[in-house]
Order: sequence, then structure tokens, then C-alpha cells
Amino acid sequence: MTAHVIDGARYARDLRGALSREVAELAAQGSLPGLATVVAGDSYPAHAYERRVRSLAEKLGLYYVREALPAEVTEADALAVIGKLGADPRVSGILVLRPLPPQVSEAALYRALDPLKDIEAVHPVNAGLLELGRARFVPSTPASAFHLLDRYLIESGRDPEEVYACSNVVVVGRSQNVGKPAITLAMERGATVVSCDVNSHRCGLLYEHTRNADILVVATGVPGLVSGEHVKRGVIAVDVGINPVSDPDTGKVRLVGDLDFDSVADRAEAVTPVPGGVGPITDVWLLRNAIDAARLATGLASTRPLTEGLWLATADS
Repeated sequence: MTAHVIDGARYARDLRGALSREVAELAAQGSLPGLATVVAGDSYPAHAYERRVRSLAEKLGLYYVREALPAEVTEADALAVIGKLGADPRVSGILVLRPLPPQVSEAALYRALDPLKDIEAVHPVNAGLLELGRARFVPSTPASAFHLLDRYLIESGRDPEEVYACSNVVVVGRSQNVGKPAITLAMERGATVVSCDVNSHRCGLLYEHTRNADILVVATGVPGLVSGEHVKRGVIAVDVGINPVSDPDTGKVRLVGDLDFDSVADRAEAVTPVPGGVGPITDVWLLRNAIDAARLATGLASTRPLTEGLWLATADS
């Protein structure tokens, strides 16, 4: 392996230390941030993510509430839960975990969120503000991917603005919560951006684009979709995938990414691992957004621009 393995856990620790101080300051002013998660059904990745977020929220001292809904929940009951959380003054941020059961409309739940508590920017108003470059909140996963990229470029002695301006950034995946916002973040940084999805793969064009990427962001939920033969030498590869796979002999579940890590690492300048890359930052960034939402709700001044994450999350932010 020749690639530098980017340590997302270290970046997450830096962010976490700053958040711990912010929570203490807000609590002293009578404005304790609160996070609510809504999870329906028994999706392994959703529940694993909820457990991580809950543990971190409790360690940082946030108020936390978990709404676990059965797989057979009706849309009306799910909407009622969203309404209850929206009316709860202890909750500053709400996270709806995907996937939802087929009888519950994702779009309906997103529309029902209070935009000031919609910390993943899935409500139409917040999604629109993000596209306009006036984000109220930057979704945690794509924000974390670009925070990681920004930090890595700075620490390797380069000017991120110059790097992005001269780079082809290829984003594989167009989900509402990761792929599309990642495209926006790359464009805000001045990169030449190529967006690929399942249609690119179906038409045989996907790897033509990934081989031309200077910076590659893969967020598809397909284990090992991109391997070393599909990237050019010197690429910076960011793996956003979190895929549970079972060992055929032991049955033990482990998480893998969308990149075939070893083969990509043999060709890349830098690569993110799974776990330990984007994921740890995402957990902290979500709580960061909940803290900013608490400031918004109480009219307190933010200690940083709410649009940070569009451009540029600096190493000492």
C-alpha cells in the first residue's frame, strides 16, 4: 500500500473538543442543545448509527431522545412523532434515519420537520438554501467528507482553493442526503464536478469517469464498487460507504466501504478507511449542527459562520 490513510478519527477529536466547550457555555446560559433521532424498523446501519450518535451526545452532555418506531408504523403515526418533537423546546435538532418503511413517505416526513430543527437540511427550504450557497445547515456526511479533504490538503502543505480549482472531482451517488449535497460542496469550492449514479454504471460510463478523477467521492452503498483498476494513480479517494457484511464462517458483521480499499490504496495518493474515515467526523458534525440549531432557537450569536462547510473549514475551526 502506497497511499496515505487519512485519519478521520483525529479530525473528529479536534471538533469534539471544541463542541464540549460550546455545550458547557450554552448550558451555563440556560440553552442546553438537544438531539432527537427517529428510527423505524430494524435496519442494521440505521440502528448502529443511532447508537453511536446517542453515545456521543450523552458524552458531550446534550439532551437526547430516541424515537424507535416499529416497521409497521403508519405514516400518520410517524408524522405525529415528528410534530411532537418539533413542539418540544428541549429538542433543538431532529434526525430522521433512513431507510424508512415503504408505507412511510420520506418526503412527507421531511416536509413536516421544523426547518430550524432540520439539522440535515432535508426540508425543502433548507435544501434550497444549501443549493443557493446560503446554507442554514450543511448535511453532516458530505460536510464531513469535505472537512476531511480541506484538512488533509492544508496539512499536506497545499492551498485547497488552488487544488479544487484545478481538479476534476467525481461524485459517485446522487442521494438527497449525501450525493447531491456533495456535488454542491464541490462546486462551491470551484472544482470541475462530474456526477455519476446507477445510470452511469448501467451504460458502462462509470469507470470512464472515476479513472479521470483527481478527487473521488463514492457514496453508493455498494461494497467494493470501485477498485484500483478504476482510479488513476495519485487520486485522493474518499469512501462514504458504510456497508454491513457478514463473515461466511463466523456470521460476525463488519463494516466495509464502497471502495476496494487495498487495491485503491495501491494507486492513490490518499484514501479514507471504513471505519475510521468520514464516519467519526459525521457523528460529531451532526451534533455540531444541533448545537448551532440551539443557538438559532435562542437568538444567540454563533461562534462560527453557519455556512462553514460550504467553504472553507480550516484546520483550527
